[in-house]
Amino acid sequence: MSTSPRPYIIAETNWKHVKDCKYEVAVLPWGATEAHNYHLPYATDSLQNEYIAAQAGRIAWEQGAKVAILPNMPFGVQTGQLDIPFCINMNPSTQMAVLNDIVSCLAGVGVPKFVVLNGHGGNDFRQMLRELQARHPTIFLSAVSWFQVDQGKDIFTVPGDHADERETSMMMHLHPELVLPREDWGDGSDNLPALKAMREKWAWAQRPWSKATNDTGSGDPQHSTADKGARYLNVLTEKIAGYLIELAALKVDELYKP
Repeated sequence: MSTSPRPYIIAETNWKHVKDCKYEVAVLPWGATEAHNYHLPYATDSLQNEYIAAQAGRIAWEQGAKVAILPNMPFGVQTGQLDIPFCINMNPSTQMAVLNDIVSCLAGVGVPKFVVLNGHGGNDFRQMLRELQARHPTIFLSAVSWFQVDQGKDIFTVPGDHADERETSMMMHLHPELVLPREDWGDGSDNLPALKAMREKWAWAQRPWSKATNDTGSGDPQHSTADKGARYLNVLTEKIAGYLIELAALKVDELYKP
């Protein structure tokens, strides 16, 4: 066979296929390795991201969009969690160097568009892509964070931002064997900052995770179900696939029109 069952997954396809395929969009999922309350695995961000990228890639490919899903990057920015074992930190400056190498390779072989699919709240690629876009004008750079695509407000009872009802529901659907029984779940309660401006979210400082949370979770997971996770993942993958389809068809110099 010249192709794998999933030719849009670069790790699974082969040179016989790749050499004759003009890919329009390369997608780099970028997750993290970190504690997720008591009950979810350290790879939660990466496992979710891999699934979302693959499913969005499949939908886009089946609609004729030539997308290439790259392997997930498993380490994210964990500078607020350095005291928690195995929360593996990759500094933003290191991420920048890695991104530069990847973008250079893609631009060098004529891939015209690139997306970082972010699955970890501690990552922020926007400023990096500003700098890299100036360095690499032949490739169009963009970023998507799945947790900003849709909040799932019509699906979830108490959305939070880490190991919450959303993430727990998704993992119950994707990898139930990796989710501990409910009696082992923490409540995901947060400790609010003393500064009023930070509570109102118009001032920001990095959260020291072991002080800002009580079980490394941020958000109550008690209402989580696998069905909610399946419904939410369907919303996310359909929306992200729509972006990839539009992006693949886009003539970049026509992105903005008067």
